[in-house]
Amino acid sequence: MTSTGQKSSLQPAPLPARAEQIWADLLEGNKRFQAGKPAFRDLVGRREQLVNNQQPQVIVLACSDSRVSPELIFDKNLGDLFVIRTAGNVADPVALGSIEFAAEYLNSPVRVVLGHENCGAVAAAASGGSIPSPNLASIVARVRPAIESVKGKVHGDGLLRLAEQANVHQSACDLLGNSPLLQKKVADGNLTLIRALYRLTTGQVVRLPE
Repeated sequence: MTSTGQKSSLQPAPLPARAEQIWADLLEGNKRFQAGKPAFRDLVGRREQLVNNQQPQVIVLACSDSRVSPELIFDKNLGDLFVIRTAGNVADPVALGSIEFAAEYLNSPVRVVLGHENCGAVAAAASGGSIPSPNLASIVARVRPAIESVKGKVHGDGLLRLAEQANVHQSACDLLGNSPLLQKKVADGNLTLIRALYRLTTGQVVRLPE
């Protein structure tokens, strides 16, 4: 396993049965999104159903990029996804606490770390240029270990594509490394972590090897 949590296998490992069913449902929604054929939504009725309760099955940590909206990408309704979005799909203590909230109090059984092609945060970290504010620097600092893990393997755009995948793995490892609560949920089989990448060019979401 590398420092970003990647294994040498080119294929993702099998998922537990419940997580596999949930992931298959997400992919079906993604196929509808790619085809431009979203399912009909009774938003008013669904909104009324959710007034007093929510039970999202999936926690999604995604990038804040305006082109990456998990609800649209997976063609989901109100209440289906518990979404946390930060530049570079990194988790600071507030984002991590939000994920813990959904895992602990909403009992969401699947967590997806969703990176994407042409990520600005990854590009900024790879450039090595000056960062104009401490807040932006904190994002780059969380992404940089992923860059370092793939440096020298490829160059140019190839480096960025590899770094985007490495950053998904880095974010996933950081989540577990910084949260005993999530570690226990995973160890007990109550939470499954899925690493995925969104392709801007096609609209497709692909699951990454662990």
